[in-house]
Amino acid sequence: MEQQDLNKRLLLALALSFFVFIGYSYFFPPEKPTQTTEQTNTAHQTPKVDQTSSTNVAAPSASTATAASAPVQTASTALITVKSDHFIMTVDAYGRISQVELLEAKYHDEDGNNLKILGVNEVKPLEVRFSDAALNEEAFKTPYVNSGSKTVDVSEGPQTVTLTQTLSSVTVTKKITFKPTGEYHVTVTTSSPTPYFITPGHRPVADESMYMLVRGALVKGADNIINTIEDGDAEGYEKFQNAKIASAFDRYVASMFFDFEKGMNVSILKEANGDPLIFVQGEDTLALNAYIGPKEDKILRAIHPELTDAIEFGWFSFLAKPFFKILLWINDYVGNWGWAIILFTLLVKFVLFPLSYKGMMSMNKLKDLAPKMKEIKEKYKGDPAKMNAQMMEMYKKHGANPMGGCLPLLLQIPVFFALYRVLLNADELQGAGWILWIENLAVMDPYFVLPVLMGASMWFQQKITPSNFTDPLQEKIFKWFPVIMTVFFIYFPSGLVLYWLVNNLFTIAQQYFINHMYAKQKALAVAAHKKTKD
Repeated sequence: MEQQDLNKRLLLALALSFFVFIGYSYFFPPEKPTQTTEQTNTAHQTPKVDQTSSTNVAAPSASTATAASAPVQTASTALITVKSDHFIMTVDAYGRISQVELLEAKYHDEDGNNLKILGVNEVKPLEVRFSDAALNEEAFKTPYVNSGSKTVDVSEGPQTVTLTQTLSSVTVTKKITFKPTGEYHVTVTTSSPTPYFITPGHRPVADESMYMLVRGALVKGADNIINTIEDGDAEGYEKFQNAKIASAFDRYVASMFFDFEKGMNVSILKEANGDPLIFVQGEDTLALNAYIGPKEDKILRAIHPELTDAIEFGWFSFLAKPFFKILLWINDYVGNWGWAIILFTLLVKFVLFPLSYKGMMSMNKLKDLAPKMKEIKEKYKGDPAKMNAQMMEMYKKHGANPMGGCLPLLLQIPVFFALYRVLLNADELQGAGWILWIENLAVMDPYFVLPVLMGASMWFQQKITPSNFTDPLQEKIFKWFPVIMTVFFIYFPSGLVLYWLVNNLFTIAQQYFINHMYAKQKALAVAAHKKTKD
């Protein structure tokens, strides 16, 4: 196979993978479940203790006792309001965190309203469910009593509240210490041994974008393996003994429990629509560390360095996480996420330059050898084995590598998708400006300047890259590829479009440089050959 044909096929694969990976979510967005039905059906399932296991790990089951539907939070049932410089948190009469409002301007909607991260009809953080069905039904009808103030201000430091629920056979006490960062500590105590479960709640629903994002549950086990159960993929029998982190997460925010010393016995309940719902098993006294709020690296790292593992980037996390750390490091120095993205793109180009240089030089050689390749094909068209042998001999003689241009193209695929995850999921980009009209790299360019420039750079890059298409379909695809990409990127976060634009510009510069070096090398070779003949 000719190098040009191989490279075209790789580029076509890259284009198709892009459309499948990203474009699919535009044309076939996931259906939104009916929240009321989802809440009711989920509330009718209660995890149970696995009596057959000596480890006594909680295991969810659809066949366990039925519980009454948990009451929906309303303003009149708010028991406590927790205020800080960064959030307002409300606790309802059933001892659950019913809502969290983020106060920072970067989270405001178009009308300037605070972002509320919890779904009104979803299962709430700190909801307790009992294995005993009758007791569970009673608990959902019996409010907690707050022994302290109804308004708690944690701006200056941690504050503790104590909530008590008196049931017919047991008294439940929740002692919660709230902190200014969104971290809190909860201790649940029962007056007598009673198996129960507590949840960080259904994942926050703070983002409704149609991008192909990872949302659902994340559990870091005792073996340090990170397990991600995406929305719609829960089986209902997943369980993790002595887990370190149990996080229900959305694009930018999460509600999580964590215990890096003793660990937690975690089980996953399958909601009506297949979404995962996390439960932690408790009996007598259960102490948990917890956090609810943005998945911002500095916040999580300050709480506990290992908690940054809760920032999940999907399939390409093995590349996305180191990329994210490098971007954070660059941004700490330049103080601007736009310039950090540009410098990171330059760094990637620099690291891959040796491979790109060899590949492009080899492609230029193959281009010059095209007439000879055509002659060999015509001469040995009836003998494929001899034709390939002659081709390889010619490659060896002229120092051309038919696979030279493949590796740089293949490496671009995981690099792009890893960066796609980082720039799409990093909370740090919210409200982060670059220059002039780009005031928020997490949203689309309001004037479409970057997408248009990106499309123009892609078209120009194609123009200066020699190609000899033999397949009309491939030629049409690549002719319209810049236009199609521009349309897709119009609605993409400007940070991601900036990366693609800068990558194209550096590629164009690289192409000019390598073409110049090849022409110079070729001229020296011709001069040397002429001198030898003379």
